[in-house]
Amino acid sequence: MTSTAAPALAFPYDEALARERARSLGVPVHIDEYGPQADLPAPAGDPAIGRVGPLLDFGLLSVSGEDAVKFMHAQLTNDVEHLVPGTAQWFGYCNAKGRLQGSFLGWRADTEAGPRVRLAVSLPLAETLRRRLSMFVLRAKLKITDDSAAQVCFGLSGEPARAVLVDLLGSAPEPYQVVLAGGTTLIGLPEAPIATPAGPTGLPRWQLWVDADQAPALWATLSARLLATPGSFWRWLEVRSGIARIVPGTWELFVPQMVNFELVGGVNFKKGCYPGQEVVARSQYLGKLKRRMFLGAVHGASPQPGSDVMPAGGGEPCGQVVLAAPAPDGAVELLFESQTAAAQAGGLTVAGAPLDQRPLPYAIPG
Repeated sequence: MTSTAAPALAFPYDEALARERARSLGVPVHIDEYGPQADLPAPAGDPAIGRVGPLLDFGLLSVSGEDAVKFMHAQLTNDVEHLVPGTAQWFGYCNAKGRLQGSFLGWRADTEAGPRVRLAVSLPLAETLRRRLSMFVLRAKLKITDDSAAQVCFGLSGEPARAVLVDLLGSAPEPYQVVLAGGTTLIGLPEAPIATPAGPTGLPRWQLWVDADQAPALWATLSARLLATPGSFWRWLEVRSGIARIVPGTWELFVPQMVNFELVGGVNFKKGCYPGQEVVARSQYLGKLKRRMFLGAVHGASPQPGSDVMPAGGGEPCGQVVLAAPAPDGAVELLFESQTAAAQAGGLTVAGAPLDQRPLPYAIPG
């Protein structure tokens, strides 16, 4: 198996807009394989300290109209028809071979005009996925828009952030609960297990979406009360949570189960058909799954998504990097997909660096 990671240039997005957004927030920016990043100083001290950062590499799709729910139910790996307003869940979008083209955090945000489904996605993929979904609309009564320019996303973490959210917005929702207020959307996410000076703990997290014209003032308020951190810190918390995010370098590399997507509630096996559904179902029910996603750490440069994972003794790659970010302990932690037999044997390497496996926050069925 050789790496088939797609080149980033295959997924154009408005880089100039991302830079202007960073300028409006007063934060430096750099562009990497995940998209635009708030280039703030690396976080120091206890990771449980309340933190906030602009998530410039996140985009937002909106699907609105009379047929929005029915249409998206037939496109995504999870149940949209029974998605309860005020809640969020994970969704995947696959090609006909069951390979993920995108992963989303999705919720209902209905308006007076009718139903609306919103999907948070990696920014470099947003416009490409909008175009692909639009190809199948045909006579359906709906509109798919890329709202990435209209909204700004912030990531907040730590118990101090909970107090700030309650003070400013009146709420700090529990995991997968959604609070809508005008142009603001606040979503609770599952805790990320981390190590602190006081011992291991679960770090609460929230994703906050706000209208672009309100973002600079809100950022000034949040960063005055919480520690401003770069996008890589939020990505590290994603790694610690064990939830995959598809980015350009991992486009069409993984069937959902290869990245444990069904274990975090991203796949519904009882819903109707969607692109790639037969492949996903066969992977689930015909024999033992031979590939899974694991958590590990390396020392040195951060490997790019899609980089090969090598088995002990060399030979052909046994897997690929899903998501990686620098950890507070000086290592680079990463989610990686691998043949389960190779992962169980140990001795894996990435770019020549030994890969130290670490526990996921959930169990992988035997």
